[in-house]
Parts: sequence; C-alpha cells; structure tokens
Amino acid sequence: MKSVAKRKTQLLTRLAHLQSRISTIGDELLSHDSRDWEELAIERADEQVLEDLGQSAQSEIRMLEAALKRIEAGEYGSCAYCGEPISEARLDTLPATPFCRNHARAADRH
Repeated sequence: MKSVAKRKTQLLTRLAHLQSRISTIGDELLSHDSRDWEELAIERADEQVLEDLGQSAQSEIRMLEAALKRIEAGEYGSCAYCGEPISEARLDTLPATPFCRNHARAADRH
C-alpha cells in the first residue's frame, strides 16, 4: 500500500509535467505565422490538435488539484460518494480519482 505522501508526490509530479506541457503548447500555438495557404491549412489542423491536447491537460490538472485538496483535507483515498475506501489498484491506475469503482460507473452514466 502506497503512503499518502507517495501519492502526493506522484500527483505533484504529474501536475508539473502537465503544466509544462501546456506551456509548450501555448508557445507552439503562438509561433505559427505562415503566409502560404497550404501551410496555413496544415497549421490550422495542427493548432486544433494542440488545443485539444491543452484542454485535456487542463481537465487532468483540475482533477489533480482536487485530489491534492482531498489529501490536505484528509479525505484522499475515500470515495466522494459513499465514503468507502478506493481500492489500491484503482488509485494505482487513476491516482486522482474521487470515486470507488462502483460509483465511478454511476457518475459516468449521469
């Protein structure tokens, strides 16, 4: 069983990685300045992919920040719905999850 301190370190490491990725994506989006129509079309497609990646990273950042708040509140590792412990295997796979397996499925359906 991983300690909460190890989980916190894991969450902080992932958070730093995602923040760096978003910064890189922002720099890349600002660097495009093509005057050729064909290149411009390719750049627009690339920008859409970068924006999608950035939005995905921002969503994950919100989840990580919420998990870090649960750690500070002493609530990490307990299901936000039922209060039961979240399995260690689930936390290994999804360290920022606020739900046990059963309630994650219910949340997905709503």
